[in-house]
Amino acid sequence: MMDVVRKYYLLDTNVLLHEPLAIYSFQEHNVVIPMTVLEELDRIKDRQKDVSRDARVAIRCLEKIFQDASSEQISQGVAIDHKGMLLGGMISIFADHHASFMQEAFSEDEPDNRIINAALYLQQSKAPAKVVLVTKDINMRLKAKGAGLKCVEDYRTDQLIDDVHLLSKGYQEVEGAFWENIKQCETFNRGEDTYHQLTSDKINDPYPNQYIVDDKSQFVGKVTDHLKDNIELLDIGFERLMGQQAWGISPKNIYQGMALNALLDPTVDLVILTGPAGCGKTLLAVAAALELVIEKKQYDKIIVTRNTPDVAENIGFLPGTEEEKMMPWLASVTDTLEVLHKNDNCSASSVNYIMDKANIQFKSVNFMRGRSIQNSFVLLDECQNLTASQLKTIITRCGEGTKIVCSGNLAQIDSNYLTPVTSGLTYIVERFKQFEGSANIYLNGVIRSRLAEFAEEHL
Repeated sequence: MMDVVRKYYLLDTNVLLHEPLAIYSFQEHNVVIPMTVLEELDRIKDRQKDVSRDARVAIRCLEKIFQDASSEQISQGVAIDHKGMLLGGMISIFADHHASFMQEAFSEDEPDNRIINAALYLQQSKAPAKVVLVTKDINMRLKAKGAGLKCVEDYRTDQLIDDVHLLSKGYQEVEGAFWENIKQCETFNRGEDTYHQLTSDKINDPYPNQYIVDDKSQFVGKVTDHLKDNIELLDIGFERLMGQQAWGISPKNIYQGMALNALLDPTVDLVILTGPAGCGKTLLAVAAALELVIEKKQYDKIIVTRNTPDVAENIGFLPGTEEEKMMPWLASVTDTLEVLHKNDNCSASSVNYIMDKANIQFKSVNFMRGRSIQNSFVLLDECQNLTASQLKTIITRCGEGTKIVCSGNLAQIDSNYLTPVTSGLTYIVERFKQFEGSANIYLNGVIRSRLAEFAEEHL
């Protein structure tokens, strides 16, 4: 009876590379790992690529589960034990290579074809139980459905929202006059700051460091506490917000104002900046970093890093030190430094001086693991191409006194298996929403040029 209720999830290799501990996500159901997947993991684990680490983690995880099992138990299924807790499901390895008795839909020349054939065989042999092929490969999903497989799914356990338009923007724009909708308000001061404790039907699902904006009355507040019936807001003020400066840069719209406020706030350890190309994400982050390191001396250095699909493969063939190898990938930051000092008598000398003065270090994400970064301002650029597990690895490197800024454009994802809703950037926006030490801002509007704005809207 239990076999009828339980589903059989057959995992593709890319699922384990995307989330090495994915086998623990299926709870009471049965997980099947084809032998072809183990072979692909074996080939990948020794490559000089970022995914090789994920392959090794997945292999170690499987070895831990099967270490005391006999060959018969491995093929029949072993109980999934996660941190001493039995999840109720079983995991097995399916020898798809020697399954000559299987009804083949494809030739077995390609690994994907062998996995699909295995799924088709299980669908027939395990009926009426539901057999599901889980893969991040869109084309493989299409092939499997075309071959007659009834259930094919993407790996969605780390997907927190169904549509990227539902992603939290970090602010609420109140319709109508803000103060006309206040039922009850108590105003008080803490030092030089003014706070309002109020009740309003216009503010829905507030969370820490969320901005409340009313353009009509030019009110800008930030949620500092959310009680059962009341909301506590820090009254920032529109003029005060727009009057902020960091390294000579002032916000050009309200969204940049909120972003700069979060970047300069010493109580915020993680700032997430999303938005279209040309909205000012990198410019604001670099300007705030220079202001906090050189002028205010809150941090000792600036560490700049980013992920690109080719860094792991090509960085070794570029000449020079690690920082010199990373320079082509981080040209957006050096371009920004040049913009910030374009009016100096000798901008090139100014940029070199500032890079030395602020102790700016360009690092590859491949060398961030194992480090403990203290008293630093970390800028992680273009992180829409990172998975949730990769972002976790980088964020957990941050020690005491470190601020990290994650920026990216969800419309410019280069990864083969990531979409806007499964990107690690989307994941951390939702996961850190309730954390009082983080803030996220969607920078609406392109300010780079009218050409860039037109291209963003019409292409």
